[in-house]
Amino acid sequence: MKDISSNQVKFCTKCVISELRPTSTIEAEHTRGEKKPTTAFTDGVCDACRWAVLKETEIDWDKREKELIDLCNKHRKDNGEYDVIVPASGGKDSMYVSHILKHKYNMNPLTVTWAPNIWTEAGQKNHLNLIRSGFNNVLISVNGKVHRKLTRLAFENIGHPFQPFIFGQRSVGPKLALQHNISLIFYGENVAEYGNNIMDNYDPIMKPELYTCYDVDNPETVLGGVPVKDLYEKHNLTRADLIPYRSPSMEDVASKNLEVHYMSYYRKWVPQENYYYAMKNTHFEPSETRTTGSYSKYSGLDDKLEWLHYYMMFIKYGMGRATADAAQEVRTDKITRDEAVKLVQLYDSEFPVQHLPDYLDYMDLDEKKFFEIIDGFRSEVLWEKDDNGDWSLLHQVDLLS
Repeated sequence: MKDISSNQVKFCTKCVISELRPTSTIEAEHTRGEKKPTTAFTDGVCDACRWAVLKETEIDWDKREKELIDLCNKHRKDNGEYDVIVPASGGKDSMYVSHILKHKYNMNPLTVTWAPNIWTEAGQKNHLNLIRSGFNNVLISVNGKVHRKLTRLAFENIGHPFQPFIFGQRSVGPKLALQHNISLIFYGENVAEYGNNIMDNYDPIMKPELYTCYDVDNPETVLGGVPVKDLYEKHNLTRADLIPYRSPSMEDVASKNLEVHYMSYYRKWVPQENYYYAMKNTHFEPSETRTTGSYSKYSGLDDKLEWLHYYMMFIKYGMGRATADAAQEVRTDKITRDEAVKLVQLYDSEFPVQHLPDYLDYMDLDEKKFFEIIDGFRSEVLWEKDDNGDWSLLHQVDLLS
């Protein structure tokens, strides 16, 4: 993570993210105090904004679509069997990927869903809408007692209550592909779209280490901020409890020639356009109200705990859901930077108070302990507490002078 002093937090001059935005890393190594790499800036501009320009000026999208057609031709089966796995929540992006593979590229996708921690009403409806739109779906629902324990540990230890879900979501596609003798999996976008290493955008394939790293037989694998050996010895979990989180091995992936691809490599990735496509071509429905912490009615629809996840991002890095949504809409020319700044200032700090009872019940916490855990992740670099015990964010994005 970037080392900064209290007066050196800089924001991208094109969008609204700061130099503190962490890049995605291997979750099986995530412990408290881990120094995550951050989004690179060049002359005041973040890598995500630089990539947005390159998408418009340097990428031959017709050539990349031909690559996609060749890939589908290579993997398509003519006997009615599934030929591609699409991990799908029923959100706009997975609806888009599933539909376009089936109806434009004549593939026969099997969609798979790792069940949300705490379904929202909109999430449940859109999961059913995915099936209603003409797709077969496998829903993976894991042991609720175990998953709640892991979620609480992740919240307490690393301020990341969404981590156990990510373990499952990242590995469920490859695992199901191996079971069904399918060698092609499609996810939506490479996280480099949003600020990981810009060069990753030139690779259509997900690095295998990102979905083969969750080895529950390796005592040093970390889940919920706790090594697996301690989950067994100190938290009374068993190997059987953790098997659902286990990823396929690198050997299994290689022996079956498994390929995990990003649709964002082959087709220009514009989340708002995915929304319009899903609305037009599937039964996807936005929420009736905006997502707390943002202005959007179609982001973070599936899982109540995802709203807490983004609030924790705001606590730890000073950037929440509104920052994420507004930044990508600036890059795709849907809004201006000035508009994005105002949206961030209005909504980024919102806590999803309507879901607080769900969080307390799900993680078996009382309210006092819950907020003590949250406050424990506030950095002195970002936060200041006044004499009344109220917190204020020291560095906020602002209009350019």
